[in-house]
Amino acid sequence: MLKIVSIVIRVNDLTAQSRFWQAALHYVERDPADDDWVVLKPRDADTPCISLDVRHSERILPPRIHLDIYADDQAVEVRRLTELGAREVQWDGLPDDADYVIMEDPEGNRFCVIESPDWSGWEQMQGQ
Repeated sequence: MLKIVSIVIRVNDLTAQSRFWQAALHYVERDPADDDWVVLKPRDADTPCISLDVRHSERILPPRIHLDIYADDQAVEVRRLTELGAREVQWDGLPDDADYVIMEDPEGNRFCVIESPDWSGWEQMQGQ
């Protein structure tokens, strides 16, 4: 059996990116950060960690992978993330009925904020 325990994001400024993702996801450092690596973990949930790795990486758009982050109140979370330094990404191909907002962190790493008023689907996915 395999399980995703941590998702690694390449960053340039470990301190700034660590502050952003901790505030964005309400995560904490699992262990004290090294000069080029830190693992951020959920405070009280059984969800994957986010690891930040200081390594140069070419930015390719659209990215081959991104995070989907579910929100009880999408509009509130998009505003909060914007205040933390994230930016909304405009895309001409966005469907009219999209339940997601495309965003990027302060260094341009993409993620989507998805409206999820009903978390029962998440619990079902966890049980599979």
